[in-house]
Formats: sequence, C-alpha cells, structure tokens
Amino acid sequence: MNIETLRWQNNHLEMIDQRVLPARFEYLSYDSAASVAEGIRAMVVRGAPAIGCAAAYGVALEALRLNKTAPETFRSGMEKGFANLAQSRPTAVNLFWALQRMRQVWEGMNAAAPAVVAERLLDEAHEVHAEDIRINRAMGAAGAALLADGAHVLTHCNAGALATAGWGTALGVIRSAVEAGKKISVIADETRPFLQGARLTAWEMVQENIPVTLITDNMAGHLMAHGEVDAVIVGTDRVAANGDVANKIGTYMVAVLARRHNIPFYVACPLSTIDLNIASGKDIPIEERAPEEVTGFRDCQWAAPGVKTRNPAFDVTPAELVTALITERGVVREPDKEKIATLFHQKQL
Repeated sequence: MNIETLRWQNNHLEMIDQRVLPARFEYLSYDSAASVAEGIRAMVVRGAPAIGCAAAYGVALEALRLNKTAPETFRSGMEKGFANLAQSRPTAVNLFWALQRMRQVWEGMNAAAPAVVAERLLDEAHEVHAEDIRINRAMGAAGAALLADGAHVLTHCNAGALATAGWGTALGVIRSAVEAGKKISVIADETRPFLQGARLTAWEMVQENIPVTLITDNMAGHLMAHGEVDAVIVGTDRVAANGDVANKIGTYMVAVLARRHNIPFYVACPLSTIDLNIASGKDIPIEERAPEEVTGFRDCQWAAPGVKTRNPAFDVTPAELVTALITERGVVREPDKEKIATLFHQKQL
C-alpha cells in the first residue's frame, strides 16, 4: 500500500488527519504557513521527517499566498510564516532543518520577484518530499540486513509511512526486510498517551498484511523475558552529537529492558534528524503537552477531575543503550561523537 502522508493537490497541501485514524481516513487541506503550523501543533501530522516535509510546504504555501505583494510585504509576511512554523513543536529537529533549508533557498534569491521565489520554494519543498522517500528506502535496505528471517520485532510509537513522506524509518526497515523475502512479525507497543502504536503502526501493518501483535506499553518486559522479542527498532525525533536519542515517551524504558535481556536496540534515523549543535541528550528540548492527553482520550475521560498530570511527549535514551543507528549512509554500531561526525563527511545520497 502506498500511503501518501502528505500530497500536493491544486496548489494546496493535503495531509492525512492522523488524529482520527483508524476510525476514519481523510485528508485536510492547508493553504498557508499558519495553517500548516497549526496542523503540526495539533498532530494532524507527526513524526520528525513528516513534520520537516510539512514545514517545507508551509514555507512554499506562504510564498505562493504572498506572491503578488510588494517585496517589503513579501519579506515581512515570509518572516512571520517562518516564525509560526518554528514555534509549532520544539523537539523534532527536522522541523528546524527544513526551515533552514528553505530559508537558504529564499535568501539566495534576494533580488528575485516574489512570484519567482514562490515557484522556486515550491520546487524545493517537492524535493524535500521526494528526498525523504529516497532516504527511507536507503535506510530500509541498510537495516533489513540486521533482521533475521523469522524475527519478531518490537517497535514503539509510529515510525512508519505516516511519520515520513512514505515508506518509513523503523517500519521502513521492516518493510524492506519483508520485500527482500524475510518473514518478519511486528509487536507494536500501544504508546500511551496518544496511542500512535495502537492507532497508526498497527493500522499500517494490517493494511500490508504484515503480521502484527498489539500490546500495552507495560507488557514489553514480560515478552522479552519469555524470549518473544528478537530485536527492537524505533525511530527518533532528534539525535544529539554524542548519539543520545530523543524519541516518543517510553522509548527509554524499552531500551533499558532490551539491554537487560540482551536484545539489540536499533534506531532508524535520517541524517536530517541528527543535530550536531546539541552536544548530548540533556540539551534536547522536551515538549510537554496538554494534560487532557493523559486524563482521557477523545470523549472518554478516566482520570479524577482536578488530578495533577505530567505529559512529556519524549524521553532520551543514552547512546550506550543504542546497539546501532540505521542511516541512509549505513549502519553505525555503538554510536558516539566521532562515528556520527564521520557520517557527515561521506558522499551525499
């Protein structure tokens, strides 16, 4: 199944509304940077690579919206659009990577008319989108070799096609292994509190007839202790220069359990998710989301009214617990600062 998480239709960006899956499958339409920023903030789209693609299109949409204005109006409007997008979510570094890439294109055309700039920015957004799929395919090929035929693979959150422009990071590795003829079965943590594993990962695997078993987050240790997990693969929203990994809340617990049971813990990440400006995981900003996500889901509320909550959306897994990073430039075992730095000196994909 070819899942188009984002698509360009009639000069608008359309994104699958991931908040209503699997009950409904529908696209929402966006026509400005502000509307895309709200879509990112509200988690219509989520997953670091998909957020980056959405942000690139958000910049292009703002340029198209302003393409008949005077240069001064165009510039001030674009700066506001960049600011809106930058404030949408703090942890996923692909957001800021994409905005910087789009800004470099814009500033490199300083003397061009707004309409010309807008067309060039749209071309760049399309390239960000297409490049993400190529990168995911390359990661999938690199990671597929790590999985034995018949492996039972645990994953946390959703790092599939829905978290990217297509194919996926962690689930892309699994897809590539299946495409290569291996029999792989998936164990999906439900991923409280937003249930990305239950609602999204399970849905993707069911669509493609890849065997999947859904478990609650607190069952992972039990299955590992009974030999039912052969490997763990997760995605990531930001990797620090030393190899520390920020991913959906609960990932750290899974990594600790994997180490306890001698199970390899793999992280699939494009280079755009590695932030060389962040020395270690302790410097990664962790988004704290609304308490309502913890006290209930949609119309069902299970917590006592007035109860105090905490809702950090991510946690950090130290590099020492990561067996390997799977990137578009190959597999980096026991990642550290030196090995990660070397990645950026290799030939571009």
